[in-house]
Amino acid sequence: MKITGIHHKSVVVTDLDRARGFYRDVLGLEEVPTPPAFGEGIAWFQIGDQQIHLLRGSKADAPTQRHIALHVDKGQAARRELSERGYLVEEATPIPGADRFFTADPDGNRIEIMQWSSTWPEQIRQLGLNLRSRA
Repeated sequence: MKITGIHHKSVVVTDLDRARGFYRDVLGLEEVPTPPAFGEGIAWFQIGDQQIHLLRGSKADAPTQRHIALHVDKGQAARRELSERGYLVEEATPIPGADRFFTADPDGNRIEIMQWSSTWPEQIRQLGLNLRSRA
């Protein structure tokens, strides 16, 4: 078996319409059609080749460190926009080359927002570390 990528991340939400509004109108993600076989209670959002799937549940997941990380082109602008709209902006542990912070959707699902100044392999080299590939 060879894993070639991540296709989607599922997120449990209690109010699908409220969550749709957050992911679509606040984060600016594109909602895409779901297969008819799934019926009601789900929504899919496309980000490049990946997706976020919202699944309606009777209760929100308990808060944990688990999160989705979304890459943005302008970290400071994203931070300001979310803050101005009344959403949580929680600063994250610094990583060289990354402007990053956490926010949460209306059900408390953590979302990391980050802007990389260069790729992670480039950052590793700048730190003097080696990338090791395990075959």
